Amino acid sequence: MSDVNFPNLYAVIMAGGAGTRFWPASREKHPKQFLALGARADESLLEATARRIAPIIPPERLFIATGRHLEAKTRELLPKLPTANILAEPLARNTAPCIGWATAAIQRLDPKAIVVVLPSDHVVANEEEFRRVLLKAAEAAAQGFITTVGIVPTRPETGYGYIEKGQPLAEGIRRAARFTEKPPVAVAQSYLAAGSHLWNAGMFVFRADVMRSEIAAHLPELAMGLSVLDSAARDGREASVLDEVFTRVPSVSIDHGVMEHAAQVAVVPGDFGWSDVGSWQTAWELAEKDEAGNALPPHAITFDANGNLVRDLSTKGHTKTIALIGVSDLVVVQTDDALLVLPRERAQDAKLAVQALKSAGKSDLV
Repeated sequence: MSDVNFPNLYAVIMAGGAGTRFWPASREKHPKQFLALGARADESLLEATARRIAPIIPPERLFIATGRHLEAKTRELLPKLPTANILAEPLARNTAPCIGWATAAIQRLDPKAIVVVLPSDHVVANEEEFRRVLLKAAEAAAQGFITTVGIVPTRPETGYGYIEKGQPLAEGIRRAARFTEKPPVAVAQSYLAAGSHLWNAGMFVFRADVMRSEIAAHLPELAMGLSVLDSAARDGREASVLDEVFTRVPSVSIDHGVMEHAAQVAVVPGDFGWSDVGSWQTAWELAEKDEAGNALPPHAITFDANGNLVRDLSTKGHTKTIALIGVSDLVVVQTDDALLVLPRERAQDAKLAVQALKSAGKSDLV
């Protein structure tokens, strides 16, 4: 697949999250996107995201938005990325400032840029179809629509936001009629039965000038901050004003700040084996398993054990043999300094350990 039709297509991968549901593997300085939770044990989620879009967006047009404390590790994982293409935020201010700053940086390079924004921590099974959907979304974006990729739902999920499909705009492109936050199960079931809604996966495609106009209309404080950064960048002073600007701009999501207010919003349905890898439960679902449904490292042993996930993330000198006997549906995750054991059905509750450790002042473990 070629990017010949979109030589002005750029990408921003948002890579600043914490991923507390993946403790103890995920820590503040080594969050979820740095973990190998996809199909390849030697490839982090961030590396996979960059590789996945490389056939249509080369490294020189790829930007990573991350936290300042994660900059060094990000550069280590993506050594081919130009130095200036890692945007290290001084503090987390949610997705609208993140996307706004990245859009401004790209627009300075190419006023006609079309920008693809992707989370760093998703898994995609059919990568060719994924790229086709992104290019279809770029078609809509070129016409002035802020376009989102909506995932064709496979279950009545209450943990995702939804996008209602509106009138067709072109083949494979619909107007986005309405955004809905995480619905109760009965509503999610009705959406699934009607086929009227798509999951909101947090992927956006837009012309840089259109996004800047929408930010100016709906988030004037952010627009003012971006103008300050533009002016400072012309004088080579952007780094010196960045901290002050990020302290002053509002902490707001792009969904609440822009998407829910913009008039020209489109959605492209996507069905390419998507997962947001939201917990250790999802990691078990994606992993290779033995005949008893156990996902295990080579040195684990089991007897009368079923449906367990075991991850040994300790360094070589700390590796232990892990034995499971007569237990089912557990998550067992070992690192050099911590051990997590919980039922798979409560995988989301791994974050409770992080909360408890913070309360106890054990910051070295979070």
